[in-house]
Amino acid sequence: MIALSLAEIAGITGGQSHDIPDSGLQVTGPVVIDSREVQPGSLFAAFAGEKVDGHDYAERAVAAGAAAVLATRPVGVPAVVVDDVTEALGALARAVVERLGTKVVALTGSAGKTSTKDLIAQLLQHKAPTVWTPGSLNNEIGLPLTALRATEETEHLVLEMGARGIGHIRYLTELTPPHIGLVLNVGTAHIGEFGGREQIAEAKGEMVEALPSADAGGVAVLNADDPLVRAMASRTKARVLLFGEDADADVRAENVRLTGNGQPAFILHTPTGCSDVTMRLYGEHHVSNALAAAAVAHELGMSVDEIATALSEAGTLSRWRMEVTERPDGVTVVNDAYNANPESMRAALRALAAMGQGRRTWAVLGQMAELGDDSLAEHDAVGRLAVRLNVSKLVAVGGREASWLQLGAYNEGSWGEESVHVSDAQAAVDLLRSELRPGDVVLVKASRSVGLERVAQALLDHRTEGEVTGR
Repeated sequence: MIALSLAEIAGITGGQSHDIPDSGLQVTGPVVIDSREVQPGSLFAAFAGEKVDGHDYAERAVAAGAAAVLATRPVGVPAVVVDDVTEALGALARAVVERLGTKVVALTGSAGKTSTKDLIAQLLQHKAPTVWTPGSLNNEIGLPLTALRATEETEHLVLEMGARGIGHIRYLTELTPPHIGLVLNVGTAHIGEFGGREQIAEAKGEMVEALPSADAGGVAVLNADDPLVRAMASRTKARVLLFGEDADADVRAENVRLTGNGQPAFILHTPTGCSDVTMRLYGEHHVSNALAAAAVAHELGMSVDEIATALSEAGTLSRWRMEVTERPDGVTVVNDAYNANPESMRAALRALAAMGQGRRTWAVLGQMAELGDDSLAEHDAVGRLAVRLNVSKLVAVGGREASWLQLGAYNEGSWGEESVHVSDAQAAVDLLRSELRPGDVVLVKASRSVGLERVAQALLDHRTEGEVTGR
């Protein structure tokens, strides 16, 4: 973070300084919300949660090196006291980004946000210092924390923006106004909260409405292959750049194929030329993510050859997203358990099928949350797809939704031992440990709340054959 005095922070946030021994005291380190992550000069933001109140850790944070605390009440150590810590963080982020003049790239979409954000970050780092959202910290707290990591050297700020309702993205774009806005897709993630895909499109389109005009340098990067995204061109004053496999996309892929390992390869076309790409990531769905990242990199001055090289070198930065690990006995574990929605579940199953050519494949799947009235149909459809893709065995883990997964597989023709419903992660691990053979490929995927990453971790943990550990 850039250096700010506590008086400046109080002015920006509308807060009051308390217990300041030195009027020249400055925050020079990162803003953190966990006292264990304090670095010298940090600002510790104290949130009062349901189980833990950060104000109780204020003294510990300052003792560990924090310059001060952002709080809603005096805490006996240097602090700026504000009415609302979340709003104060947002105000700080807005002020810092405006002061730095950093080029802001913001992206949203129903699926692939984090993977695409990681690709963009890896591409832009080849060009100039870049700060990006760690993991999926894409809400009203995570976004300011990311923005406040920017310094005078930062040229690109890549921010993932999530939404659970109308107005959420508009709010985030007000905190860190983007110069380039990217919309990946409109799917069914959180459809139970939004009410339908049209409502999701309405929310995601707030991204392009926030962009500057074309004359002022605003660029909307839109998916040419998604009609609901493509239609957002009418909602922005920015210049529109299309990506996708559609023939009229400005940045597009041709001759898309998968290697024997399930890694995508294609010819990348940009307005300045074409170049071959073979990715290290797994699954054809990464082609669209790569094209989105390439479109952003093209706008920021990278050549097609530079983009193709960087895409071919890029790996996974965020955990539990198609993490592929081969055990010493030849079993391959694909940990994609961070989250799941119908689009990402289908993409992961297709990747499993591509990776498992000539090998036994296992799909260990759990609930996809927040699907509302569509939940039964969507779980049934995923179970059916597993059968159509010739997945060797479906292991449905959990309660009602898992039973729907197995029912879909059964109705599609998966009988006998081709699909099984187990109660929990431990039962899945016990089954897999007894039946896996060298060379098998195991995909583990469900919504974050299910915690199926414990299955993948247990399969990769050679130190014990005991129970899976809690999260």
